[in-house]
Order: sequence, then C-alpha cells, then structure tokens
Amino acid sequence: MAENSPKFRVLIAGAGIAGLATAIALSRISNVPNLDIQLYEQAPELNEIGASIALSPNGMRTLEKLGVHNALTDENGFRGPSGIPQIVRHWKTNQVVTVDTHVNVPDPRHHTTRFHRGHLHSALLQHVPRESIHLNKKVSGAVATDEGVALYFEDGTEAHGDLLIGADGIKSRTRQSFIPEYKLKFSGKVFARSTFDASILEGKIRDLPVDSVHWWGPKDNFFASRLGKGQYTTVGAYDDGRTTEELEKEVSWDQAGNVKHLREKYKNWNPIVKALTELTPYTRLYPNYAGEALSTWVLAARVTLVGDAAHTHGGAFAAGGSLALDDSFALALALRHAFSLAQPGTFNNGPSNVRRALELYDQTRRPHTGRLLEIVHGQINKKPEVYGSPEEENLALISKMTNRPDTTWLSEHDVVEAFQRVLENQQGTRNERTGAQKSKL
Repeated sequence: MAENSPKFRVLIAGAGIAGLATAIALSRISNVPNLDIQLYEQAPELNEIGASIALSPNGMRTLEKLGVHNALTDENGFRGPSGIPQIVRHWKTNQVVTVDTHVNVPDPRHHTTRFHRGHLHSALLQHVPRESIHLNKKVSGAVATDEGVALYFEDGTEAHGDLLIGADGIKSRTRQSFIPEYKLKFSGKVFARSTFDASILEGKIRDLPVDSVHWWGPKDNFFASRLGKGQYTTVGAYDDGRTTEELEKEVSWDQAGNVKHLREKYKNWNPIVKALTELTPYTRLYPNYAGEALSTWVLAARVTLVGDAAHTHGGAFAAGGSLALDDSFALALALRHAFSLAQPGTFNNGPSNVRRALELYDQTRRPHTGRLLEIVHGQINKKPEVYGSPEEENLALISKMTNRPDTTWLSEHDVVEAFQRVLENQQGTRNERTGAQKSKL
C-alpha cells in the first residue's frame, strides 16, 4: 500500500518545541504512508536559546511515548529531591504555606521536571531529520483549499502541501491568516527571566532551598529552581502598569532587561529572594499575553494548530510545554485513526479524511485547554482588591495561597485516555442514530 501511495506532505510552521514534537509524533505514531514532513522556522539558526521550561507528569509521559528517552535523563532535567512538584512560600516570611503533590505518578522519571528550554529543544531535535527543517522562513501568510495548503514567507518563497499545522507560538501568523480578528490581551504581568550556571550561587545564599520554590507576594511573584545540566533559573513576575498598546511599543518578547530593576522590585522581600536577585547576572523580559479560547482548531479542511498557537494561555501553571506535547500526540492519534478507516489497498488523503482527523483532534484537546483558559481569563479579569491594612492584605494573600485551584486534572492528564473517550462518544452517537433509524423503519 505505502509504495503505491502518493506523498502526504505536512507543512509545520515553527520548529520550536511544539513543531518538533509534532514532527516526531506524526512520523512515529500516525502510520500515514509516504509521510513527508517539512518544518519552517523563522530563526536564522537552531541555537539553545530561551529561558527555563517545566514539564509536568503528562508531558514527561508523552515524551516517553514519543520515544524521546534522552530528555528523560537526570542530566537533561531537574527533579526536586523531595518529589514535591511545587512549593509555595510567603514573600516576606519565607514560610511554606502550601505545596502541590503528585497523585498518580509512580515512575520518578515522570515527576515534574525543569529544563533549560534550549536543552529540551536540543533533545527533541535529535529525533527530527535536519534536512526537513528550513530556517529563515518567517511566515507572511497562509491559505488553504480543499485540494491543498500553502505557506508564504517574507523572503518571497512559498511551500505547498496536504496539511498545514501552525506551531508558531502565541503570536501565530498561521492563526492570524485564518482568524485575522483574533486579539491577545496583556495580563498585566511581565516576566523577568534568567538562566545561568548554578555555580554562581554555590555557598553564597544561606538556606537556599534545594527544591523549586515559588514565592508569592500580594501582587508579584518570584520563582527559583535548579535546571538540568547544572543550570539555574530565576523568574520575577511583576505587575508592569502599562497598557497593552504601550507595552507593544516599548517591550518586545525576549528583550534584554535591566537586572537593577529586578533587584529594586524585590529588595524588600525575604533575604533568600533578595540574595537571588543580587546574584542573578542578567534578565530578559517576556510580556505576558493571553487570548480567548478558539471556537474551533479546524481552521480549514486541512489546517490546524498546536501549542501556544492553539491555546494562548500565557504560560499559566507552567503548562505550555506539556500541553504542546499532548497536542502533538493527540493529532498523531487522530490521523492514525482517520486514515485507518480507508478501504484496504487504497489511500485517501482527500479533504474529508483529513478533516475527520482534525475534528477528532479538536474534540480531544480543545475542551481540555478551554478549561485552563477559563481559569486564566478569570484571573486576568478579576478586579484588584483594596485592603484597609497590611494585616488584612496579608490574610487575603494567605487565603489565596491555600485556596489555589487543584490542577491535577491538568498536570496528570492522560491524552490517550481522552482520545479514546472521544472515539467512544462518537461510536455511542452513531449507535443511537442507527437505533433511531431502525425504529422508524
């Protein structure tokens, strides 16, 4: 069958974590014959750039299912020795107020793991043929018909295929080509991030926690953790005060920040946070945006999205990497199922078959990420509280910390199980329709 089948060309806009994971998943899971996957990346080279990234148990399990075992090693990623994925401390007292726990994660390799983003990207890159990645390809637009898809690039070139997958991030040009009215909203927070050699801190901060820690203040937060390969990260998340329009003019994504500004922001926090800011060698700025949930991820009969392009959640709960990995796996499962329905000895890459796969994918993933986006926008739209005294403000902060939403449904999500439920629901609906038709007869 495969020898006589036409090529099925997949265009992936973006060769970041979402794009690479999708390429791996489709090549290893989808079983689509004569698959031809091409990735188009706007960067001029594939360097180990970026800040830290966390993968929760669902992401680590998906990496294993994809066969990316090199990313599961203790060298590449850091897992806290306590086995606690998240420890939340008070900004001033340094008291541990609340912790997250793993509920059903028996394999320690699947515990929440923190990486330098570049190291995770490099681990994925080892599983994608280098000749399939095209650099300096910034998307200017995309179109789709029932017969095929096309990507257009700012350098004047174009690419054509059978399926287009937008993996080009929160400001996806693929998404904007089909939903030009889609808007992002500034959350009010700017993240000042840094990754550096952990030796910079060795022996210099008394009582520095060995586990990852998130300090919460009344308005701002601070995060610190070891990463894999001897790296360390600090992240200050603070209210910026500017409007979306002002921020877009003055601060670009991954812009160099002023580390003195970070130190000034946290100078009155507990001694550990203050010491961490003083030893942080530099910062880069990441304005935090989010967008409303899309009504569908099937943008055309042959077009869909993965990763931040599909769910612009602004990095809430450090879920982005794991969500992207689960997106890639679900899409591969959907394609495998849809193409398995073709008649024996034939191969049908027509729009109806592709759309069937994309709709399965949409039904598997969109409700799940939509639940996250509801939480995100509930927080963004919440009006700031006014307190009569510092004591009242502190009590409200403690209450907020101890009543954090339980996100086990997010961090330990089983994407294969979710996909099977969609299939079972569809089969149940078909059975009901068949029964109704028989009763009429």
